[in-house]
Amino acid sequence: MESLILLSVLAAVGLLIFLMQSFHEKRRISWEKERIRKAFGQPSQRQYEPGEAEGIPRYFEKHKDSLCLDDITWNDLDLDTVFWRMNTTESSAGQEYLYYMLRTPLLQEQELLRRERQMRFWMEQEQQRLKVQLCFQKLGRTGRYSLYDYLDFLDGLEERSVIRHILADLLLLAAVGMLFVSPRYGLLVLVGLLCWNISTYLKEKSTIEPYLISFRYVFRALALAEELCREKMEPFAGELERLAVLKKRFGAMKKSAVFVLGNMGGGSPLQVAADYLNMVLHLDLIAFHQMVKQLRAHERDIDELLGIVGRMEALIAAAGWRRGLSSWCEPQFSNDGLSVCGLYHPLLLHPVENDIFTKRGVLLTGSNASGKSTFLKAAALNAILAQTVHTCCATEYRGAFFRILTSMALRDDLENGESYYIVEIKSVRRILEAAGDGVAPVLCFVDEVLRGTNTVERIAASSQILKSLNRPGVLCFAATHDLELAALLEQSYDNYHFEEEVAEGDIRFPYRLQHGPAVTRNAIRLLSVMGYDEGIVRRAEKMASRFLETGLWEMPDETGQEEKEEVCWK
Repeated sequence: MESLILLSVLAAVGLLIFLMQSFHEKRRISWEKERIRKAFGQPSQRQYEPGEAEGIPRYFEKHKDSLCLDDITWNDLDLDTVFWRMNTTESSAGQEYLYYMLRTPLLQEQELLRRERQMRFWMEQEQQRLKVQLCFQKLGRTGRYSLYDYLDFLDGLEERSVIRHILADLLLLAAVGMLFVSPRYGLLVLVGLLCWNISTYLKEKSTIEPYLISFRYVFRALALAEELCREKMEPFAGELERLAVLKKRFGAMKKSAVFVLGNMGGGSPLQVAADYLNMVLHLDLIAFHQMVKQLRAHERDIDELLGIVGRMEALIAAAGWRRGLSSWCEPQFSNDGLSVCGLYHPLLLHPVENDIFTKRGVLLTGSNASGKSTFLKAAALNAILAQTVHTCCATEYRGAFFRILTSMALRDDLENGESYYIVEIKSVRRILEAAGDGVAPVLCFVDEVLRGTNTVERIAASSQILKSLNRPGVLCFAATHDLELAALLEQSYDNYHFEEEVAEGDIRFPYRLQHGPAVTRNAIRLLSVMGYDEGIVRRAEKMASRFLETGLWEMPDETGQEEKEEVCWK
């Protein structure tokens, strides 16, 4: 009777624990579902683990080609920040593919139209999207390193024979047999073998533990594939069919995973018992080496699996980013120049929209801080977004499929001992080379051509560089402070400018694009607005005026109190 009562109490306690765990799990899922729902359409607020950002480009690095965005263009346009804002993914596979997608503009419309259908599906089918996002949350992230880093680590793992583990198990079995023949010696041998097996197990297990991360992630990806294949998502029918084929190829790995990954889910009594069994019999070490062989044999399948699921989640993030834009449009593609209405930069809190219509290169002049560089970045960024996530920050966008390059936010390369000018001419040279190879139409953006040298040589060289970029298959946007270039290149480039408004000792920038070359300068005027001595400002203005009249630089000869004050100050 007492035994029955004890068993009943234990059963009741076990049932209570089970119900509490089920309740907390349902609450957690409900909370996560609501969090994900609210995050859709909002800029990402994710916090990244130390070192995690360095692993995100790995999928791109494994799959990039010569037409991908190069590092100069990516950094010029601050595309890292665009990626951080867009990255609401729940898995490493998703965020790595999103990065790859942004760095790989497409040159054909078919794939972009497929992305459009799939993004609209995620935007319209909220319940289906939430269900799939919770599945991606189970897949999770790999932490500091990309899965591709772990797969590379496996390449460096030496082949190890499992014979010694099997031999140790046979000896252990023989020792058990000895217990029936000679208990004293049998027990002595058994204890010795157990100590030996456990010590060698702990040593080798510590060496393979880092590699288990890759195994676990692959098997979570396989579990994700199985869950996705159970869903009815017509726009992703092709992807789901392919996942169904891929997951069938991992049967042998699944058998080995029972021993190697059986304890990955927690610390239940059954899993604890499995841990002790592995310590004694090395079953997971034997299975591990079989899994390494299987993993190496299926690297292409793993890569394809991660690419498919990563792409699906990357499009969820892109759809959410699109939802959060103040205005957007689908791009239209043609070979007739570039036409954009309501163009703006998505990283600005209060952007000013502008229109641009051109069938040839654009030379952009204007005052300092008037908006030239921001406009160039907005135009370049939207061309990239058009060919990656099929979304433009504009009310209307029409352009060709371009290979996009920039030369804008350069700096000295101290590590290689190269001055700004050397870095600059190398950057511009790569644009000239791309324009001449004829692989794809080039859309290029150059901010302050050859600013790293003197005025005379800068105007002479930059005019010839820009003229050489005025050719079929190339559309060049260039910004400059050198108004002389507007006259030299007026037969080759359309002239636009930005201007400032000065009133009551203050200067204001409307950031509106105007036709024609700039007619005002404001660098000296800004000195006065920023509180510089009026004597400095007046003499600088007089020098500039004399140069414009005579073409010669002359120091102003001023006398009187001001000169005396200057001498005293000296």
